[in-house]
Amino acid sequence: MPLDESWFTEICETDGSAFSLKIKQKLHEEQSEFQKIEIFETEKFGNLMVIDGCTMVSTRDNFVYHEMMSHPVLYAHPAPKRVLIIGGGDCGTLREVLKHPEVELVHQIDIDERVTRLSEIYFSELCESNDDPRAELMFIDGIKWVNDAAEDSYDIIIIDSTDPVGPAEGLFSRKFYSQCFRILGENGLVAQQSESPLLHMDIIKGMYQEIQEAGFIDTATLFFPQCIYPSGWWSATMACKDNALSGFRQEDAENKPFETQYYNASVHQAALSAPEFFYPKLTE
Repeated sequence: MPLDESWFTEICETDGSAFSLKIKQKLHEEQSEFQKIEIFETEKFGNLMVIDGCTMVSTRDNFVYHEMMSHPVLYAHPAPKRVLIIGGGDCGTLREVLKHPEVELVHQIDIDERVTRLSEIYFSELCESNDDPRAELMFIDGIKWVNDAAEDSYDIIIIDSTDPVGPAEGLFSRKFYSQCFRILGENGLVAQQSESPLLHMDIIKGMYQEIQEAGFIDTATLFFPQCIYPSGWWSATMACKDNALSGFRQEDAENKPFETQYYNASVHQAALSAPEFFYPKLTE
């Protein structure tokens, strides 16, 4: 049946589902060197970025994703000073990372500069920290950057990527995780968006296997809502180089010196509680 042009709809054929937002107008469309990027003005969710037909970020609900991709892993590390973000071109995760005063350096590596330049126009609030002197944005291949980096370069690596297809496919491989392991310092942590636990357990299971085979000691997944993504339920998976992920700096999180809209210490703790089906599915 034909789709109403007043709605943007992302159809997930493999899952037999779809998600729609009512739109006012299309603000921008272009084919970059790497992907098709569209920007819509919606009726209720502000601006919406779509890449290759998939929803990426909206004004209304992006804070959940960006806060959960950044604050849990930063508070899980005893002293995070050096952070690498792979992907994250809309710069929302970068903004959240830079809220932590103990962070001294953030390198953000995204292959497609157009995502960032369009975010500066249509999601300017996400880019408000791009000129922070602690941040350096580079538009190059993230896998090559990691391969070329020296040992003990970073305390935390955040992989804020698109789905594991196209340019992002290599970010979900054992070879890439092994290089992440190599360039992390003591107590080093990785955090990566890990899709929907309802729809993509095969992807999450593969991530756990590849991460563990790369040498990481412990792995844990955070669960949180994200209504514009398939199923409305999303996750991020953390891995530690040399310690168990058994706690976090709870007192620091309870007294964080910045505002958030979703994240707090209680949410951090609750997000690590897995549904009953989750861990058995990892071993099937």
